[in-house]
Amino acid sequence: MTNLIDIQNQIAVLQKQAEEIKAQEFNKTVQEIKAKMAAFGITLADLNGDKSRVRKVGAAKSGNPAPAKYRGPNGETWSGRGLMPRWLAALVAQGQSKESFAI
Repeated sequence: MTNLIDIQNQIAVLQKQAEEIKAQEFNKTVQEIKAKMAAFGITLADLNGDKSRVRKVGAAKSGNPAPAKYRGPNGETWSGRGLMPRWLAALVAQGQSKESFAI
């Protein structure tokens, strides 16, 4: 059975080994990171959270919502874009046609 002193000595040996491995792999890892940053055009400002360089992905929003194409019995509206709203999905499931709610 091992005692506390033996376990602490093993921990010290393993920590020393871990530090040696870390020192050996450090430069290689830094070079890999630099290569990926160069490939993607990432700067230190990007890593520090500078939002001014964030690239917009997808379509830009115009700020003008699409006009309503469908109106529900309680005044709900839907532009016809995106997922069908629950109120219309429920009515369609009851057998009514989507076109019967067209504006």
